[in-house]
Amino acid sequence: MDRLMIAPSILSADFLDMGHGATLIKESGADWVHVDVMDGHFVPNITMGVPLVKALRPRTDLTIDAHLMVSNPLRQIPWFAGAGADIITFHLEAVTEDEAHEAVRMIHDAGAKAGASIKPKTDVSAIRPFLDELDMVLVMSVEPGFSGQSFIDGSLERIAAVKSMANRIGHDILIQVDGGIGLQNIREVAGAGADCVVCGNAFFKAGDPLSFPARMREAASGK
Repeated sequence: MDRLMIAPSILSADFLDMGHGATLIKESGADWVHVDVMDGHFVPNITMGVPLVKALRPRTDLTIDAHLMVSNPLRQIPWFAGAGADIITFHLEAVTEDEAHEAVRMIHDAGAKAGASIKPKTDVSAIRPFLDELDMVLVMSVEPGFSGQSFIDGSLERIAAVKSMANRIGHDILIQVDGGIGLQNIREVAGAGADCVVCGNAFFKAGDPLSFPARMREAASGK
């Protein structure tokens, strides 16, 4: 990618004014609206779901990027596709190998792009059987479930490993990274192979969120 994509997580926006959060993301020059869906089962927290995606769809022309941290993605994928999500990412830890292939097929049949995510303790080799089918791999650099966590050591090597696997099979896939990313480490994250980064608190709690994506891209390029 010539241009690092920024996907602010609307989980860190003001829950009483999500419309303003979506507008802020758009006006900042960010690329995607990242929606963290947590079910209280696959992860300990409960956040947002289909109604928010339905409400966001007419409010933004940006890509809506739904990250399903749920224990039953095969059931929920059609809901989020129908609500207007452009990218739907499920967790490999929540499905069997056959179910993962089925999840990708379901997402593509619904007209969305398919992503698969792995937790920090999941070996990156778990992604290999699905790599040529996917549009995106999401490498979690924190344990999923809560915002505001610190970037886990060893995540850079995991990003680079996914990039290397994709290069070996000649598959042009997006690599997204989520967790503990900000101006202090974006250059290393991008250098390891990330095409898109998710930023929650780093974006919404920045002194000037409107300039944050541009500053992240500059920092990623070493300017």
